Amino acid sequence: MTSWIKRLTAIVIASSVTFLTACGGGDDAADVVTLARSNPDLSVLAEAIDAAGLAPTLQGAGPFTVFAPTNQAFTNVLAELKLTKEQLFADKPLLTAVLTYHVVSGEIPSSAVPLGRPITTLQKGYFKAEASGSTLQLTDGRNRLSKVTTANVDASNGVIHVVDKVLLPADKTVVGTAVALSTSATPEFTLLVEALTAADLVTTLSGPGPFTVFAPTDAAFVALLAELGITKEALFADKPLLTSVLTYHVVPGLVLKAQVPVGSPIATVEGDTFTVNASLAITDQRARSAKITGTDVLASNGVIHVIDKVILPAP
Repeated sequence: MTSWIKRLTAIVIASSVTFLTACGGGDDAADVVTLARSNPDLSVLAEAIDAAGLAPTLQGAGPFTVFAPTNQAFTNVLAELKLTKEQLFADKPLLTAVLTYHVVSGEIPSSAVPLGRPITTLQKGYFKAEASGSTLQLTDGRNRLSKVTTANVDASNGVIHVVDKVLLPADKTVVGTAVALSTSATPEFTLLVEALTAADLVTTLSGPGPFTVFAPTDAAFVALLAELGITKEALFADKPLLTSVLTYHVVPGLVLKAQVPVGSPIATVEGDTFTVNASLAITDQRARSAKITGTDVLASNGVIHVIDKVILPAP
């Protein structure tokens, strides 16, 4: 075992005993729904499962891994979404999407949760888990962080991990995410969004994908224009060149940071390849180097990695 798993296991043993005592657990474990109904801190989750009509499914054979939000987590998300509990529970499609986003097919103990890799849910979206000290930290589809506070609560048809925040599936594509970041308090992708629009790539990159986008910042585009000795207007008017450059930044498939093949050619939508070394530096087809400065910005149809230089395909 790695050191963080040993620490996590110690916490899990202590916290699971407390949780199971509250649930009345023992040798004959109940199903995941019955356990939620039995624990006062998961009463809102149990009520939500009933409102969405998911109890028969989650009381089935499974097995299921349920990331179970506490009552406080539901209180917080209602304030965040500016909804009442009654409004959320009355919106069955939304409620179902949110709840099934917390359920993963199969029984996955905390020690087997795939760190840094996409975890696909019954809702068909994905989230990411990483070690944070002795606990598991989750990143949901809207890039919100939460923690597992009690892990490995055994059920007859799976396992429950209690989380301190309601996870939300992604509501923006890679383009929508770039647009949101370009209009934020500290915009980074204004020129990228403008370039995608000029190249007529917005519709393509808003499709189902998935896509992995290595996204240059505004500063990266400014540096490229100086390097090439052209204006933004000239670059954006040259649609074949612009399309070639932009699609060179897109890799088909969903590739999170932990999955980037170090030292191997990475094929792009444009057709050329680039490589990434262990320091997360990219070498493009013109032997130019760019650094990956931000990783794993999740979206509904892929993921964005931020880079500090526009990379270029072969001349």
